[in-house]
Amino acid sequence: MMMNTYALIVLAALVAEYVLSVVTSLLNTRAMSPQVPAEFRSVYNEATYRQSQVYTHARTRFGLAQGTVNLTILLLFWQIGGFEWLDQISRSFALGSVLTGLLFIGMLVTGSTLLGLPFKIYSTFVIEERFGFNRTTSGTFALDLLKGLLLGGLIGGALLSVVLFLFELTGPLAWVWCWGATTAFILLAQLVAPTWIMPLFNTFTPLGGGELKEALITYAQMVHFPLEGVFVIDGSRRSAKANAFFTGFGKHKRIALFDTLITKHTTSELVSVVAHEVGHYRRGHIFKNLAFSMVHTGVLFWLLSICLQQQGLFEAFGVTEVSVHAGLVFFSLLFTPMELLLSVLVNRFSRQYEFEADAFAAETTGSSEPLISALKKLSADNLANLTPHPLEVYLHHSHPPVLQRINALRTFRATKGSGLAVAPS
Repeated sequence: MMMNTYALIVLAALVAEYVLSVVTSLLNTRAMSPQVPAEFRSVYNEATYRQSQVYTHARTRFGLAQGTVNLTILLLFWQIGGFEWLDQISRSFALGSVLTGLLFIGMLVTGSTLLGLPFKIYSTFVIEERFGFNRTTSGTFALDLLKGLLLGGLIGGALLSVVLFLFELTGPLAWVWCWGATTAFILLAQLVAPTWIMPLFNTFTPLGGGELKEALITYAQMVHFPLEGVFVIDGSRRSAKANAFFTGFGKHKRIALFDTLITKHTTSELVSVVAHEVGHYRRGHIFKNLAFSMVHTGVLFWLLSICLQQQGLFEAFGVTEVSVHAGLVFFSLLFTPMELLLSVLVNRFSRQYEFEADAFAAETTGSSEPLISALKKLSADNLANLTPHPLEVYLHHSHPPVLQRINALRTFRATKGSGLAVAPS
């Protein structure tokens, strides 16, 4: 390991990020209240609350162990000249720059996947199983892994090929061409993912007729939102946890409700959950996130184009020959601090978006109580940590702590006659 300026920056960033993660995890576990917050006593008994804290401790220890192993292996691989070794193996086949780059990055990804597999297995079949969440069979687990690898290889490999090709052949403005190609890919993914990719892993069934569908249609008509794309996703095949999400745009947008969510919530609660998802769309959160992603991508490609000209960056990792494929990997490590700061910024906006979507749901349904009730049930069913440390929230949470969301919703006062009254089921 040649300790030039680039090496020192990367090493300091990796170690600092690890130390910050350890400190945050310790603070987060110590911040857990020994008593059930008064707001949640209707859905948490003492046993359930204790179980949620044990679950948080288990996930925290697991995360720290995985982070320690990952950092240790990366530093050892770097120290023994692993990047140069892989680069020379890739070049030995004389496949050309694009295929050589695919082979180099493909070997790194494969190695990372294999190293992470024991952790993934332990997380699913030990921790999640212990707390009653896992419903994944070994067959489903293996099939999901295989599908993920194949899709990653096909889609990721295709995009990587384009990036390598453009950087090799389009000169100083290669970053602009790569930005355009990646932006087109992101937009295309938004269109095809809901109808082509997600169904490879889960079954999306259109919501059938009945009280819930009638209530949702009534709500959608009131807020002038086309709600043809409401689907039930078979989340119970893999986990007992419940969720809902919004994806896509235009004619390809979908709202998906986990079957585990539908079985545990009333009609009014489910309408409020859907209203929250509609709120994300109506408040422009989907397009804001998309725009940020595009700008972020452009800046990264511009910075990458600068870093590819720095011989010292390659020397820092012991690689003798400058290449785009190695530069991509080293650039991702060099900009670890920037990505951490960006993730903090993204999470900050995301938490604000959740408050806005909650307010939209309360305003358009005429009451905040159904959504409050749904949030409480989700917290209990998922054994959520009700009192996370502020630093943990600041660094890692895309959603505000549920108690903060409930307190914000309690400030809502529906105007008389406004919104939609949905009778509880």
